[in-house]
Amino acid sequence: MQSRNRAARWLTEVFQPPVVVTLQLLVSPVVEAGFPGTIGYGALAALFVCVLPLVVLLGLVRLGKVTDHHVSNRKQRAPVLLMALASVAAGLVVLQAAGAPRSVMVMVLAIVGGIVVLAAVSPFWKISGHAAAVSSAAVISVLMLGPAWLPLLLLVPAVGWSRVVLRAHTLAQVVAGSLFGGIVMAGLWWLLRGWLL
Repeated sequence: MQSRNRAARWLTEVFQPPVVVTLQLLVSPVVEAGFPGTIGYGALAALFVCVLPLVVLLGLVRLGKVTDHHVSNRKQRAPVLLMALASVAAGLVVLQAAGAPRSVMVMVLAIVGGIVVLAAVSPFWKISGHAAAVSSAAVISVLMLGPAWLPLLLLVPAVGWSRVVLRAHTLAQVVAGSLFGGIVMAGLWWLLRGWLL
């Protein structure tokens, strides 16, 4: 039981949304000419999409305004997601001004779509952000880099299991998050990619 909880905590921390999305953004320009020279644009995107919102969130946790860095309290999720959305919007402006590759812009826009939906759902239901992030990242990686990356899909049930074991989410919330990330967010990325690239 103890080792199971330890494994679940490890999976939850290692594959938390800011970490997963940062990796996703760093890889996003891999399809562009000039990679890995273009990775700096992915890092700039990660600064606004992940790092700055996480720094603000940790500050809110320290001040006692938010329960924990996973935002376990459903009522606190919408304001935190809206704060993240404001940071992402600022990031889009900076990326556009810096001449970021379209593949990076597409990835950020797909993430924006996900944040908006999660912010809208959060006051009513605690859909799993962990499941959504890892599912989106895994599916997009396969679509972008090919079938050799299919093993990444195994992370989806593993992370989902960790959230249920830790009683952070119900099975339904994890399944909904996985489907949302893998179908809606990845689908949005696919549509934007076809339109903008």
